[in-house]
Amino acid sequence: MIDDDALPIHGGDLAAAEARYGVPRAEWLDLSTGINPNPYPVAGVSAAAWGALPDAARNEALLAAARAGYGVAAAAAVVAAPGTQALIQWLPRLIAAPGVAVVSPTYGEHAAAWAACGLPVREVAGIEAGDDAAVLVVVNPNNPDGRAYEALDLLRRAERRGRDGRWLIVDEAFCDVTPEISLARHAGIPGLIVLRSFGKFFGLAGARLGFALCPPEFGARLAAAMGPWAVSGPAAELGARALADRPWISAARRELAAMAARLDDLFARCGLTVAGGTDLFRLTHFEASLALYHALARQGVLVRAFAARPEWLRFGLPGNSAAFDRLEHALHAAMDETGRF
Repeated sequence: MIDDDALPIHGGDLAAAEARYGVPRAEWLDLSTGINPNPYPVAGVSAAAWGALPDAARNEALLAAARAGYGVAAAAAVVAAPGTQALIQWLPRLIAAPGVAVVSPTYGEHAAAWAACGLPVREVAGIEAGDDAAVLVVVNPNNPDGRAYEALDLLRRAERRGRDGRWLIVDEAFCDVTPEISLARHAGIPGLIVLRSFGKFFGLAGARLGFALCPPEFGARLAAAMGPWAVSGPAAELGARALADRPWISAARRELAAMAARLDDLFARCGLTVAGGTDLFRLTHFEASLALYHALARQGVLVRAFAARPEWLRFGLPGNSAAFDRLEHALHAAMDETGRF
């Protein structure tokens, strides 16, 4: 029996989950990430994309698709990278910052990347509390609580910071489901860097593809730092195709919204309070969340718990009716086990 105080496993780590709970990897219902459970179809990637180094034409097609798909301003640079995580780790190496503020709680790698470069980092509860920092990092919409900022508010802040040589970094990893709050169309102004993640909305996290939308001069430095062939040929080809597929994108937004609403209904029946989220995940508030987390894991359902916030559980979306039914059964059983239902 796993102690209910045991630290939670990081999202997506099914090998660790199998080792701890004894459930074979193939039998897990993994709801521990905010990744679309119904991914973009990957069939048809050309043999040339697999067999040759990525060429300039394929890379330019990817960048053009990203610019059009995200609605990026013509004045901005679009830099492709092997995942947003790579960009998060490169930025502290290219920006001389006497102080960094990260609006938190949020994705922990932002603060960790700046700290790893020896830079002073403050985790602040709101934008105003970090506005004096040379670099301000905001995730919009935020992970894990879904807190969102209006584009105009962020734009005005970016313009002020740019005028005095400071930076606003906006991580829009989950913005595909709320495109109206994106700053992509304003990218290119001084001091603003927008990060976009391909894998979450398109359900292809393994492709490792992300983009920085930024001023041209900084974009050139960033691209040079990553070096040639930063993005694989298959990822570039698939990314260009997916980003240009407007019918699939529109249908996916509708499907994700419907699944998120269905998840809300399930939680209401089970007595879980929805504390926030996006159409790619939901955050719940429950006084015995760690006990519930372990009880679900013993049934092969992995969700995301937070050691620093033991009242929170984050749930990704079940991808079909069978997965919804399994989650509902597991929640009832887990709450019975913990005496909370």
